[in-house]
Amino acid sequence: MPKPPLISASDELERSSVVANNSMNRERGLTGVNSYARELGFDPVARLAGRPAPSWLDLCSGEGRALREAAGALSRDAVLTAVDLVGPLAPGAPTPPVLEEIVASVSSWAPSRTYDLITCVHGLHYIGDQLGLVCRAASWLAPDGLFIAHFDPDSIRWVDGSPAGRAVLSALRAAGFRYSSRHHRLTLDGARDIRPPFRYVGADPSAGPNYTGQPAVGSYYAETRVG
Repeated sequence: MPKPPLISASDELERSSVVANNSMNRERGLTGVNSYARELGFDPVARLAGRPAPSWLDLCSGEGRALREAAGALSRDAVLTAVDLVGPLAPGAPTPPVLEEIVASVSSWAPSRTYDLITCVHGLHYIGDQLGLVCRAASWLAPDGLFIAHFDPDSIRWVDGSPAGRAVLSALRAAGFRYSSRHHRLTLDGARDIRPPFRYVGADPSAGPNYTGQPAVGSYYAETRVG
């Protein structure tokens, strides 16, 4: 099967119809049926509440409803950061003092601090260099922090189009990550400097639906091992 034309520039990928029109995480709240608690398997506020100055970074945060709700339940010393390519749909709404809403590409954005919790709820499905973002996020964790994101190994391909998910999961597990195939959750405890043996080549926005049933991006890599 011929290899699809790949997009290597993140800004070009972000203008594609699949990425620009995705709505996977736009309106998800903190708890309830359509919520972060359900998607992550735990209540983020309950995890953070016992900390003196809890911090939470949400990548691909959509409208930021979950963090807005969390802002009212955590201490005034909390630091909540929401990063999304589009950002909140109601920018005129008052922003809680503990919340910073950033409109930026998570492919190039980086924080100036570490966080107790970093989440990416169904956001990796629309990122070209998924492994690059995952490994960068690992370095943004506090020493006892938690990273958790939805991840689809089937979306990872070698440059020739063959499946690379098994090799990538093996490398991520060797670096300390855990993966639940049942829930499609990738997790990591504590900050790490991770440099996997893969080089990002480009993305295919026409990869088709993934396990969510929604169109997603295919990410292509080449091995960088020597010897």
